[in-house]
Amino acid sequence: MKRLLDANASDFAALTASELVESIRLSEGRVVAAEIIALAPPLLDKVSNAELAAGMGADLILLNFYDVTAPQVMGFPDRDQQPPSESPVFGHLSWGRGVTLAQVKDWIGRPVGLNLEPLEIGVAADVSGRMATAQNARAAVAQGADFIVITGNPHTGVTREGIARSLAEIREAVGESVVLFAGKMHAAGVAEPVVTAADVEAFADAGAAGMVLPAPGTVPGMTMEEGHTLVEAAHARGLLAMNTIGTSQEGASVTTIEQLALLSKMTGADIHHIGDAGTRGIAVPENITAWSLALRGRRHTWHRMTASLRR
Repeated sequence: MKRLLDANASDFAALTASELVESIRLSEGRVVAAEIIALAPPLLDKVSNAELAAGMGADLILLNFYDVTAPQVMGFPDRDQQPPSESPVFGHLSWGRGVTLAQVKDWIGRPVGLNLEPLEIGVAADVSGRMATAQNARAAVAQGADFIVITGNPHTGVTREGIARSLAEIREAVGESVVLFAGKMHAAGVAEPVVTAADVEAFADAGAAGMVLPAPGTVPGMTMEEGHTLVEAAHARGLLAMNTIGTSQEGASVTTIEQLALLSKMTGADIHHIGDAGTRGIAVPENITAWSLALRGRRHTWHRMTASLRR
């Protein structure tokens, strides 16, 4: 089994869910996940945000606002059209209608996942394809998801109890065919703790393979010591730990990113996630690279940035 740190596109294409988990674990805290908003216009006019994040050093790409009932990832050509033979120098926008998780993975050569949310308030009717249901999880797997993150966006009212209920339902529906992460990156508009030790137990019992945690220094009160305690609790239950930046600090200075990265690594987390709100739908691209450099140095960062998709 290769460490994810050393894997290439051909390795990622062949990994099962359990092998993906093990390859992450073997990487000893040097895995970078970058989140992008699937429906946000790309930062560059000739490349998608998924490609940009991968090119800046991310190992895993997480799509936010991806709707399994109407797949779309901005920046990719529509599925029913061939890429134009000649694109204008500026102004061309590829809408990515019909583009699935599998196509994104094929283009960037990295494992690709999506967020699903256990929404319990009125907005749920407008985003049925993003809800954390068994039906949507099965659709996500059919569309090529390598992993699913059950979590909540800002102001959605997603609760920790809701995550646990949805997680159990989804695990029963999809079995071991996909890696399931669960947890919150921030409060999501609910007056409750973002995460507690009891959540680790509840999510492990409900079938999670990984725990989502706020990285130290991102939400109020999340210190390195508290983060380390939660990571240790996750590891004790056999879960991966994914520390996250979900508080727009992905748009902060490189110095801040470097500090957050080192604090995150000190907790013992397996995956270090950088969020989608540094600009509009993606972290400041240089911060993805700075995040990777702080966590694993130039050698592994440059490998991830430059390795051919033919490897």
